[in-house]
Amino acid sequence: MENFLISMIVAATPLLLAAIGELVTERSGVLNLGVEGMMLMGAVVAFATANATGSSVLGIAAGAGAGLAMAFIFAVISLSLLANQAATGLALTIFGIGASGLVGQSLVGVPLEPLAKLSIPGVTDTSALGRILLGHDAMVYLALALAAGVARFLARTRAGLALRAVGDNHDSGHALGYNVVAIRYLATLFGGLCAGLGGAYLSLAYTPMWTENMTAGRGWIALALVVFATWRPWRVVAGAYLFAAVTQLQFYGQDWGWPIPSQFLAMAPYVATILALVIISRDVNLTKANAPACIGRPFRAER
Repeated sequence: MENFLISMIVAATPLLLAAIGELVTERSGVLNLGVEGMMLMGAVVAFATANATGSSVLGIAAGAGAGLAMAFIFAVISLSLLANQAATGLALTIFGIGASGLVGQSLVGVPLEPLAKLSIPGVTDTSALGRILLGHDAMVYLALALAAGVARFLARTRAGLALRAVGDNHDSGHALGYNVVAIRYLATLFGGLCAGLGGAYLSLAYTPMWTENMTAGRGWIALALVVFATWRPWRVVAGAYLFAAVTQLQFYGQDWGWPIPSQFLAMAPYVATILALVIISRDVNLTKANAPACIGRPFRAER
């Protein structure tokens, strides 16, 4: 059970990073379906940089920058040129899948040292609880700190109020003097940065290697997590760990002697995603109360 909990925390980190960034994007009224593509580009750029320089820190920064660049492309096309956000996001994912495969052709099978684990002498190694909670790399704790920061930003700051106001009613936000397009640009770029970090974590820590399409649908799960959490940061955290636990069952179920086909366990995370969305969608009042009213809708200042 100890190993299961440790692996669950690790598996939740890329989901949490990508989902918390998408939450901020969607709270501003922007729907970016390109999370999968941004994660893949973040993963391959982070791995290539870390492999070339020998520095995981530079790799993480490069992965975040790759996600940021992809988000900037999305923002220009959908916010400045007013293209359909759903179609642009899907195109971004398709582009990310192809571009990452091309960039990473020569990196397949190249070994890389994983991110170093943190350790508190006399605490981490002396108990199971210490190993479960305190024996991870720095990005695990960065993801949690980021979620806490986003929760506080949205609930307690003037800028967070402005972002939520723009997402709920961009015309009213514009009438109040908020620069709707600038706010949405910043929110979209933050979402891309977080998706890039999530991808970097996959290739530098979770499985320290590069394989084509290594996100394996995690970007789509991150999108579902935002809806599952009804656009609330702490629910995103809980959802990320829940889905990570379901994901890890495919590896530990057989060891525990469960008489369940491995193929069923492999599809369990995606079945759980669908079931969660069905359950949430049945509570119409809960969804409407928290969903940004202007999500996916273009804004034209001349209105």
